[in-house]
Amino acid sequence: MSNLSITTIQTNLHWEDKAANLSMLEDKIKSIKDKTHIVILPEMFSTGFSMNAASLAEKMDGNVVEWMRRISKENKIILTGSLIIEEDKHFYNRLIWMQPDGNFGYYNKRHLFGFAGEDKHYSAGNKRLICSVNGWKINLQICYDLRFPVWARQQHTGDENSNPEFDLLIYVANWPERRSHAWKTLLTARAIENQCFVAGVNRVGKDVNEINHSGDSMIIDALGEVLYHCSNEEDIHTIILDKETLDQTRAKLPFLKDADDFNILP
Repeated sequence: MSNLSITTIQTNLHWEDKAANLSMLEDKIKSIKDKTHIVILPEMFSTGFSMNAASLAEKMDGNVVEWMRRISKENKIILTGSLIIEEDKHFYNRLIWMQPDGNFGYYNKRHLFGFAGEDKHYSAGNKRLICSVNGWKINLQICYDLRFPVWARQQHTGDENSNPEFDLLIYVANWPERRSHAWKTLLTARAIENQCFVAGVNRVGKDVNEINHSGDSMIIDALGEVLYHCSNEEDIHTIILDKETLDQTRAKLPFLKDADDFNILP
């Protein structure tokens, strides 16, 4: 089985300053020496977690998406992270999955963080995005989605010979330090219950609202073992995930076949 190399970028962000963030992130991406398939950026990587959607939103042919296309092509990587997008007079917290050939997928955040008023400024998505690369299936989600396990849950087909929906679950986030215990606990739970790898990529630093972010970016295996964890500092980390080990874990502990059937409503 093919292994998968992923790189997480845990960084501070310049508040609502796209040019500064893109320049900073480009330098960080260029500094990656290890060969990697995917580079993962935090939630709203070009602006910080802003509710100023009307002023900051771009169309899908805007500068930030074009920047992602160029960076992905030049560095021969898949680049993913979320940004503010306007489409059909609606604003979305949209994760882009940009491939080196310029093709892309996207996911609109389903669970909007009402505690900060995100639901008053953005529209919710209703479709999951599961992408394939190098023989791996990857489920892509955003921050607050982490609190809602059904949205991430492996769908049960009832067929013992069927394969799980995904092998890696990615969360990009602007998750505050004051709730870091929940972040770390829920990332671990999502890995164990879905028998998959989980990568959570969070920002560090204090934003304009005096909210501090400790990062606590993590990569966790299907048994809940933490393979990588970093808090309170900027960091770029590349790790190789082993598909054979994942398959062996699922074969030895075939818990997914006993899961409940369910449907997710729009």
